[in-house]
Order: sequence, then C-alpha cells, then structure tokens
Amino acid sequence: MGGGNKGSIRHRNRLRFLDFTNQPSNAVLRRNLKARHLVMIAIGGTIGTGLFIGTGDALSNGGPLGLLLGYSIMGVVVFNILTALGEIAALYPVSGAFTVYATRFVDPALGFALGWTYFYSYAITLPTELVACALVIRYWTTSINSGVWITVAFIPAFFFNFLGVRFYGELEFWFSVTKITAVVALILLGIILDLGGGPTKDRIGFRYWDDPGPFVQFNEIGGAWGRFLGFWSVFVQAAFSYNGTETVALTVGEAANPRRNVPKAIKGVFFRIALFYIGSVWVIGLLVPSNDENLLLSSGMSDGNASPFVIAVRRAGISGLPSVVNTVILLSAWSAGNSDIYIASRTLYGLATIGMAPKIFRYCTDGGLPVFCILLSAAFGPLAYITLSSGGNSVFGWLYNISSITGLITWWCILLTYLRFYVGLKQRKMDRDTFPYKAPFQPWGTYFSIYFITLVIFLNGFDVFLKGNFNASDFIAAYISLPIFIGFYAFYKLYMKTKFVSIPQMDFDTGRRELEEMMDFEEKMARPKRTRKEKIKEGIKTKTGYFGRFGRALDRLFGDKDEDIHD
Repeated sequence: MGGGNKGSIRHRNRLRFLDFTNQPSNAVLRRNLKARHLVMIAIGGTIGTGLFIGTGDALSNGGPLGLLLGYSIMGVVVFNILTALGEIAALYPVSGAFTVYATRFVDPALGFALGWTYFYSYAITLPTELVACALVIRYWTTSINSGVWITVAFIPAFFFNFLGVRFYGELEFWFSVTKITAVVALILLGIILDLGGGPTKDRIGFRYWDDPGPFVQFNEIGGAWGRFLGFWSVFVQAAFSYNGTETVALTVGEAANPRRNVPKAIKGVFFRIALFYIGSVWVIGLLVPSNDENLLLSSGMSDGNASPFVIAVRRAGISGLPSVVNTVILLSAWSAGNSDIYIASRTLYGLATIGMAPKIFRYCTDGGLPVFCILLSAAFGPLAYITLSSGGNSVFGWLYNISSITGLITWWCILLTYLRFYVGLKQRKMDRDTFPYKAPFQPWGTYFSIYFITLVIFLNGFDVFLKGNFNASDFIAAYISLPIFIGFYAFYKLYMKTKFVSIPQMDFDTGRRELEEMMDFEEKMARPKRTRKEKIKEGIKTKTGYFGRFGRALDRLFGDKDEDIHD
C-alpha cells in the first residue's frame, strides 16, 4: 500500500512539469520563428537524400507504377498525420510537442518512450547525412579521403546550431527555397525531356512503363505475387523520404503567434509536398527504366551517380547539368544534417521540461538556446567515421533502416495520441469547430493510417523471410527499433508505475489559458494600421537597406506583416 502511494506521488511530481508556464527564467525557448520559417521548414525539411537518391532504390524494386502508387498511398497517410498533429499543436503549442501530448492524453510511459526514441532517431540520422555529403562529393573527386569531407560538413552544422533559432529558421528558409526551386525545375525539365524536347529529340512517353514494365518482379519471384512484393517494398523507402514532415510540431515552442502560424504551416503544406514528391516520382518513372544498372548503386552507400535525376539528365545527353543536380543533393544532405541537430536537441529539451530527462538539459542561455541539448545531439555526428571502416556499408544500412522504422513508430504514436485526444473531446462534449485548426476526415483518416503503418512496421523486413534469403544482420536492422521502443516504455512504466490516462484525467486546460492571455497581449500591443507614408518613414528609421526591405517583403508574402509588437 505504502509503496503504491510512493509511486503515485513520484508520478504526480513528474506530471507537475507539464505546466510549461512554470519554468525557471533560464529555461525558456524564444518564439522567434515566423510563419514563413514554419512553412518552409515543414516543406523543405522533408526534401533530402530520400527523394534525390533513395527513390532510385524504390524504382528498381517497385517499377514506375509501383513507385507512384507507393508514394501516393504513403502521402495520404502523411496527410492524416500532419492534420491530426496540427490540430493538437495549434491548441497546445508547447516545447516537446508530441512527447508532451502522448504523456497528457495516453500514458506518461508512452511519452517517455516516444521522446527518447525520437531523439535517438534523429541523433543517429545525423551521421548518415554527413556520410551522404561525403559520398556526393565523390562525384567530383575520389582522391581525398571521405573522412575529410565528413569533418567539413560536420563543423559548420555544429556551430550554426549555436547561433539561435532565428538564424536556424532563416538558414533553413533559404535552403528550402533552393531545394524547392530545384525540384520544380527538375519536374518541368523531366516533362520537356519526356515529350522529346531534349538534345536527342527522343520522345519517351510511357516507353519504360511498357518495357521493362510498370512493376518489377521482386527478387525474381514470378507472377502477381512477385509484382506485389516489389510494390510493397516501396513503402519503407517512401516512409524515409516523407520522414520529417512532423517536425513542424517541434518548432511550435519557438513560433511567434502560434495560434495563427501553426495552422498556416499545416494548411496546404501537404499538398505542396505531394506535388514535389508525387510529381518527382512520376517524372522519374517516365525517364528512367527500372532496370538501369546505375539504380542498383542507390541501395547502399552511393554517390550522386545513383540519383535517378542525374541518371535521367545523363541519359538525355545534357552535359554539365548532372553537376548542378549533385550540388543541390549536397546542399540537401547538409541541410538535413543541420536540421537533425536542431530536432534532436529540441526533443531532448522537451523531455527535460516534463521531467523525463536530466535537469541539466532544461538549461537555456538568455537567448533561449538549449546548449547542453545541442552538445549531446551533435555528439552522435562522429559516428559517421565508423563508415570509413571495412564494414562501413553495413553500419550505414543499419543506421538508415533504424531511422526509417523509428519514424514510422513515431507516426503510429502520434496517431494513437490523436485518437485518445479525439475520444476525450467527444466525452467532454468539446466543440472542435472552436479550435484554431480542425483536422479533416477524422477520426477515419487516423483509423486508416494507424492500421496501415502497423502493417508496414511489422512487414518492413519481409524479404529476409523469403526462401533462402534470411540474413541475421538484415533481420536485426529491420526490427531492432521495436524492442528498443518497447524497452523504453517498459522501463518507465515499471520504474514510475504510471497508469493509462483515463478520459476524466485528461488535461485539456493547461496551456490554453496562458496562450490565450499571450495572444490577447500581442493583439493589444500590435501596432495600429499605418499609412503608406508612415510605413516608408518608419522603414527609413528602423530597417534601411536592401536586406531590410527584402526581409519585410518576404514577411508580407508569407503573412507575417502583423506580427510586429512593441517592445
């Protein structure tokens, strides 16, 4: 009896940290991210090596139609995840995001497991992106050891994360603009080449959908079963490519005017991502045959030659452009590594604020920088040097697979959290129409997505069970993430003796009242509408110069014009 009470008291002491308004002054993130930062981070953060290189592996396994269907179906799943998460994040824009939500609406043990799993997922993704940078550079030169390029990529990413969230937001904004521009240009170029507008004047059309065919016989297994397995294999790669779309929720703790900007970042962002991804894989399937030998390079530690975009341009006979494409791939890989440190550090900070990580990780500088979180997150970067050894390719594959499956586990937990949140709202008779953002197609979209993700998680390593194809290393890489997640959950469950959060215990109030007061304050302090002459006069006094005017133009373009408040 006494032991149970002690565990209950200890559990309640942990839950006190859910009140994010009661943090010490030196442990506060600054809300310095604007709407344009949030939108571009949500879009550009997902465009990386998964799209530029990984789609080649998916094409070689699934064929052009399998590739298109796989990315489209996974896109629907991502849409449901983003909208469900957006509804909660707009209502409770706190540091830690879905870790806090899982703790509040499902089980503190789930929040602990989700938070630490998500942290190590992005921490170990950092070395894979650093390795990707080094491998892409090998497109131009192989005379310099890859370890040099890993160092060159790691040091700037490490130091840039110490320059504050506003610098990070601005940097990622421009990287995202570059990546989006490149993807749109490549899609348009692909359409032109397919219609015969290239140097060879060869009108390709749907030639490669006829020969070698719309699907691939996976592992040379004949019939419809072999084609289905090839199609199914696309989903893991698609998940890795889409992985990161949920990171917009982690930025809400540093977003200005979150009630307005979070819905703005969620609304429409999926459709832009769908345009870039589905448009890209459609063009790739038209221009590159699934049996192109260069695609086989994309299944391991490959350089830019394995990119289906590079292959398409080279097949079209356009010289010089492959180097441009590889430059974009290099920037994408480095940008992803930079984001990995940011995401991992903010996840760790969120865990610390709710008592699920050591208190030292709650420390922030006066500028709102969680320095110890950044240091620990960046400490995983040197793992990239392990890939320089003789078994480096296996290590790279392990890290890659663990990151992919951990992302799927994260999505599953987000959807479970939303279902509990949704049921709690129904029982409390709370009107979702009054929320800053209301997710469409709910709860049916969540039911479909959580069922589908469950299938992909458990069947992602199906190929190791094929006759004569079992490999212990591949089996562990495919499924190691599950016992790690369960281990985190069981540890916290048993140690803290937590209980499943019942509907009457769900906290729908903490954070809403304080945020509403903050919003009222911002509205009261907002500058009154000024005449054009007054705006020009103030601009001369406060934001002179080309960059000042250009920055204000970007703010107006993305709807940030009314965010300025008096000091």
